[in-house]
Amino acid sequence: MSILPDSPYQPNFTRERGATSIRLTNPAVDLHNLPRIDLVLLSDRFDPKLEDSLRRDLPIVTTPQAKTHLISKDQGSFTSVFALRPFEHVDIHIESTDGPKQPRLRVTGMPGKNVTSKRLLHALTHAIPPTNGWMLELGYGTPDTSDFTCSYRIYISGNTFATKKLQEVARRYEGQPIDLMLANLGGTTIPSFLAGRIMEPLASTVDIDAEDCLKIIQLIQPDLTIPIHDVDFDVFRSSLEAFQRMVEAAGLSDKVLVLDRGDEYRFHVRC
Repeated sequence: MSILPDSPYQPNFTRERGATSIRLTNPAVDLHNLPRIDLVLLSDRFDPKLEDSLRRDLPIVTTPQAKTHLISKDQGSFTSVFALRPFEHVDIHIESTDGPKQPRLRVTGMPGKNVTSKRLLHALTHAIPPTNGWMLELGYGTPDTSDFTCSYRIYISGNTFATKKLQEVARRYEGQPIDLMLANLGGTTIPSFLAGRIMEPLASTVDIDAEDCLKIIQLIQPDLTIPIHDVDFDVFRSSLEAFQRMVEAAGLSDKVLVLDRGDEYRFHVRC
């Protein structure tokens, strides 16, 4: 089963209006060389090239606002879109042989907040839509029931600051292992003129940076963290190197794995 979290082409700020940025690095895999995609997790917005390439019946799990956009196109609307608010979930059944234990993927929306200033959020509402993180639970269920046993848990932070809402994530999953976290970096920073009349500060950070990422690791306490989303665009101001220095200073180097483009990390799901 292939799951596409957002896009291999890290999405620009917006598709029709607002801020733009320049891509500095190419994806590890070309758009047309991707394997067959079975499911998309869309935190906030699509890259237009990727959106145009996807089949319209592809299952997409996303936010309520993004769903409204995806199903209301004049032509080419998506037909299998699930909208999740924080802590709502949907179960994805995985085709397998018959038996008492059926493989299943549970996707739960996690809180996300990529703009902390209410004034800035109002000014950039079209450029920076609401966002989700995701909790993916790979496990087994009983046919025709809601029974579910998790065997491997992956937290995808999405573009979020280390807000108080993330404390609820830690509380809800207390005592349940989070095996892997995919943690966004980047620290996207935009100049003040893009926010209309908002002139202070001269530039605003609108998503997770190295310091916030470290705070989230310390709060969620995953067994392993893989940083992503750190070098793609010229608006990224928080470097991978800065994050690695913070991780080392916090004594968490053995809990973080940095992958080069094209590298793979393989894991085993507990039976």
